[in-house]
Amino acid sequence: MRLLPGVPASASAASSRLRLPRIPFARSSSGSMAANGAAASAPSSSSAKAGDGGAARKPWLFVGLGNPGRMYRGTRHNVGFELIDAIAEAEGISITSKHFKAMVGKGLIGDVPVMLAKPQTFMNASGESVGQLVSYFKIPLNQVVVIYDDLDLPFAKLRLLPKGGHGGHNGMRSVIHHFKESRDFPRLRIGIGRPTGMMEVIGFVLRSFTEEEQKELDSTFLRCLQAVRIMLLEGFNKSAIFVNTPCPQPPETLDRQKQSDIDSAETQAEV
Repeated sequence: MRLLPGVPASASAASSRLRLPRIPFARSSSGSMAANGAAASAPSSSSAKAGDGGAARKPWLFVGLGNPGRMYRGTRHNVGFELIDAIAEAEGISITSKHFKAMVGKGLIGDVPVMLAKPQTFMNASGESVGQLVSYFKIPLNQVVVIYDDLDLPFAKLRLLPKGGHGGHNGMRSVIHHFKESRDFPRLRIGIGRPTGMMEVIGFVLRSFTEEEQKELDSTFLRCLQAVRIMLLEGFNKSAIFVNTPCPQPPETLDRQKQSDIDSAETQAEV
């Protein structure tokens, strides 16, 4: 796999189909780091600010849910893993350490410390790993962003929320359980759509993506990367607005739709 220049080969072994640009941030002076921390503090991310007296800030923890092993790589149920790999590749963070049954990478995005994690417990026991990571590193729940697949969202659509339930997702059910039933933590849901016809859900979520779907998912991952950077440097609320607001259609798409409406109206008039 060819990685981006300056990115360690260990950063993203499973993201060979995605090439995300690594955009460098200007490193702030010590006097401006606190300002960056303040800019990142929305009501749901206030603890991300730099501490008094230069104390180290608690990192943000981004957790992707999925199943370990080659047979699950590139499947719908593993989009959480894949996005973590994409962030790692784009930001030059190496995910090579193992803590509490999770593969973990530590680094900076801008001047904000982050941890990227992929629990290796299998999906239904994800909370066992995530709960221990949060407890050991003393990370506030409002700085824990869990990323996972969602059957109830159309394919490649996103939803970023500051809190909520598990929605029937067993990985999220486990995470909430190990957070002592607290649901007050952010989550980024990535739509995978629902199976059609007689296909069962289990078989559907373990299917790989078609070539066309992979292209669409790549665009979605680029949008996710932007959302992560906005979240850390400008605040959670601004990131949520960015994610949850539908993308404007390109002019050529609107022109095609307008022409289609005209043709439809003319056809109806003739009838």
